[in-house]
Amino acid sequence: MKQDKQLLGAAGEHLVLSRLLTLGYLAAPAPRGTRKADVLVNPLDNKRPWLIQVKTTFHTEGRPKWHMKEKHEEISDDDMFYCFVDLDYKDSSVFVIPAKKVSKVIKASYKAWLNTPGKKGQAHNETVMRWMSSEYSWKVPGVEPGWMDEYLEKWELLG
Repeated sequence: MKQDKQLLGAAGEHLVLSRLLTLGYLAAPAPRGTRKADVLVNPLDNKRPWLIQVKTTFHTEGRPKWHMKEKHEEISDDDMFYCFVDLDYKDSSVFVIPAKKVSKVIKASYKAWLNTPGKKGQAHNETVMRWMSSEYSWKVPGVEPGWMDEYLEKWELLG
């Protein structure tokens, strides 16, 4: 069955909200159209609030990957995190990663992709599309295969 992208995104956001509320964080969906955030988090212990952008994919086979865009290379605020949700019917996973790290990986992977010949040896064309993955099919300097695993369910990074 083909997944509806809006429903998939909503499912990921609800999963993140559920995990945050269960951990005792005051979390709510951001108002529709908010530029950077899908979820707003306000800790109950007077610490600084955070913004979370949720990216969701439905796990099929191999390592999951998430669609990103050129603009994500520039988002590196200290109070900003990404939650990369890998949905599955039985066991869903969330990777909690600071925006600074995501920005660095997105920049490095795109640059490496541009410098890697295509399947027929041709050069890749510039595009606004980017990918986030724990394993890239091209060599990315400073990004080892499985690098995202250390961020699996790493909710303590928020506090």
